[in-house]
Amino acid sequence: QVQLVESGGGLVQPGGSLRLSCAVSGRTFSSTTMGWFRRAPGKEREFVAAVTWVGVRTSYADSVKGRFTIFRDNAQNTVYLQMNSLKPEDTAVYYCAARSGIATSTSSAAYDYWGQGTPVTVSS
Repeated sequence: QVQLVESGGGLVQPGGSLRLSCAVSGRTFSSTTMGWFRRAPGKEREFVAAVTWVGVRTSYADSVKGRFTIFRDNAQNTVYLQMNSLKPEDTAVYYCAARSGIATSTSSAAYDYWGQGTPVTVSS
């Protein structure tokens, strides 16, 4: 069993930055892949970014490429999402997710464990 706890969400002005954290506990393996998803008001949940637990493979949604960076600290069992140049359309609840597999996936169905979510609001 894997437990995920997100933090770091909040209110930020357009153009600002936030860093989300996802603390991972329980059983993790070298083949675990971590992802971030988000759900905006009235919209479906969508993929944001993913990173393999071991190695340096990452993937990003086109809408965040160049602005968001996903990275992990294995010693701290934490995955981060650094969000820069935030836009109002980035407003959503952001979820951390984990899956068993060495490949990143953009499909929420591929992930086995989910956090409770942390809200991000981008507004002036």
